[in-house]
Amino acid sequence: MTAAPSAGPRGAVAPVFVGSAIYRGSSYGATHPLRVPRVSTVIDLARALGWLPAARFQNSPRAKPAALRAFHTEPYLTALQRAEAEGTVSDQVRARHGLGTLSNPVFAEMFRRPATGAGGTLWAAETLAHAPAGVVHVPGGGTHHGLPDRANGFCYLNDVVLGIKALLGAGLTRVAYVDLDAHHCDGVETAFTGDPRVRMISVHEQGRWPFSGGLTETAGGSGFFLPVPRGYNDTEARAVLHGLILPRVAAFAPQALVVQCGADSLTEDPLSRLCLSNRAYLEALAELRPLSPRLMVLGGGGYNPWSVGRLWTAIWGWLSGQELPDRLPEPARAVLAGLSWSGGARPPPGPHLLDTLLDPPREGPVRPEITASLAALARRPEGA
Repeated sequence: MTAAPSAGPRGAVAPVFVGSAIYRGSSYGATHPLRVPRVSTVIDLARALGWLPAARFQNSPRAKPAALRAFHTEPYLTALQRAEAEGTVSDQVRARHGLGTLSNPVFAEMFRRPATGAGGTLWAAETLAHAPAGVVHVPGGGTHHGLPDRANGFCYLNDVVLGIKALLGAGLTRVAYVDLDAHHCDGVETAFTGDPRVRMISVHEQGRWPFSGGLTETAGGSGFFLPVPRGYNDTEARAVLHGLILPRVAAFAPQALVVQCGADSLTEDPLSRLCLSNRAYLEALAELRPLSPRLMVLGGGGYNPWSVGRLWTAIWGWLSGQELPDRLPEPARAVLAGLSWSGGARPPPGPHLLDTLLDPPREGPVRPEITASLAALARRPEGA
């Protein structure tokens, strides 16, 4: 598969990858799903393929509390920084702010790491907002569950909300947000319910935490949410792309498009039961790219180190105009062979997760419940 981004207008931002060394060795703890390496794997794999020259790499700044207050409360930010400094939280802080739980544990970089992800997304938003067009990839972003006053669903901060707010604050009036993660973007919905400047579209697993984003929920006219059943395949994803995502984004005519590419919708991910290949994400991006001059692509969920690393690397390859190889060269295979689950008793990866970048297509029938849901959403008027 070959990337084919067209030349943009004068002054456009050439594809930029935003990363940081903080993700290398940073872990939520030995028993947490985010113990596995992710962003560092993408950096290593992209460099092994020769896809990440210095001119295309932006070291992520760390967002300061003043910038984070655009969505998060002062008491919460203070509690988060104190928890990192002291390595512990009180029962009161745990109850109020959701810190120090199994999902959102205390760990060494629990403020600096999410603040770096937020800083990368804010840098991308500010860069794109002040250019006529451009593309920025921030795989460390996409923490779409964070709430104003508490951590939620592995997300201590909500860089998605902060980035969209920065785009709006810079003068843009139409920002579309498409979320392909297996989990509904409850924190983003909280921020932009009823805001006519933002269009939210989320496709997520039915009956999966956080148990929100129902088919009939509208976020005050700003959201289109589609829960999909277990086994959601590439053919169904294509039907959803053409039946929901593309027409609703096109009708909104966004000045900027933010796409959250959480990798937990892939077959190999342990925290969902969806069955997409990474080709489904690339197909969605290829179809969405012409609909907005500015594109920001974020990471998100993804808890299998091989599948998430391959997906986000393939996305960067496509965005930056690379030829995606059928077979990986030895330096790239060595990166994947060096990964592990970092604990636990999960099975080793299959051969294709070590030797290839692109998954085989995972096609299948389009089930009646998806067809019916798409028809229901198609009947909904704009802004209702």
